[in-house]
Amino acid sequence: MSAQLCLAPNPTLTPPESVRICHARVHSTTLHQAVELISNYAATLQGPAYVVTPNAQHLVLLERDEHFREIYSHASLVLPDGFSLLLAARLVGKRLKERVTGVDVFKALCGRAAEIGLRIFLLGGQPGSADLAARKLKAAYPRLIVAGTYCPAWGFENDREELDVVVRMVRRANPHLLFVGLGAPKQEDWIYTHGLKLGVPVCMGIGGSFEMVGGMIPRAPLWMQGLGLEWLFRLAVEPRRLWKRYLIGGMQFMAVIFKQLLWPDSYAGNEWPAHVEQQ
Repeated sequence: MSAQLCLAPNPTLTPPESVRICHARVHSTTLHQAVELISNYAATLQGPAYVVTPNAQHLVLLERDEHFREIYSHASLVLPDGFSLLLAARLVGKRLKERVTGVDVFKALCGRAAEIGLRIFLLGGQPGSADLAARKLKAAYPRLIVAGTYCPAWGFENDREELDVVVRMVRRANPHLLFVGLGAPKQEDWIYTHGLKLGVPVCMGIGGSFEMVGGMIPRAPLWMQGLGLEWLFRLAVEPRRLWKRYLIGGMQFMAVIFKQLLWPDSYAGNEWPAHVEQQ
């Protein structure tokens, strides 16, 4: 690997500050800082490490899913995707610097990757979404190296042959950054179980980012994002798919936060490592 990719001596992927919100220790960072941390780390070929982007739905899942908590406990960087996490931090007497969404980090990282020569791989999404996102990103960043894209068949995580296909494709592509858009908790589980064994410096779960970047799903106007109303826009666009997540899930999320306020000791402990060792 050429020396110009090593942008920082012995970089760590973990910023110094974090806030515990129930079963998630969320790192307090800005979008710019997160992109610098991830790209510098990936460039030095350390790892494997993985990034998660929790929202209110993740916090609810963490409350009842022990395996999901185990996955989160080894995450190298935990970014507050949802505006609700910023509000929750305030309720527990802490502060997160800003909302850092998966789709914003994805786009910004691709721009940074184009600048310094990092290779990326897009895995998952709806059929065709990864290819469409790759074309849009290449148009925006002509020097971006898209080492590969692949949309596995539905249920591939239970199909040994399809899993082997994914493994071979990623290893052959040899990316610095592997973006996984399978939705939570499937994408985090796949990264934890399989992705960390592929020799990729950084894996990152990004939900429906391929569809947003590719233009298949519209994103809320900036003023709605700034007011924390992106959930309302998405609910209006996809009411049948998202009404349970945002309405029922929102009430469940508030219940989890009030539980932390009433019984804070139940969420103590679980200090997290800076990265995950090769399995």
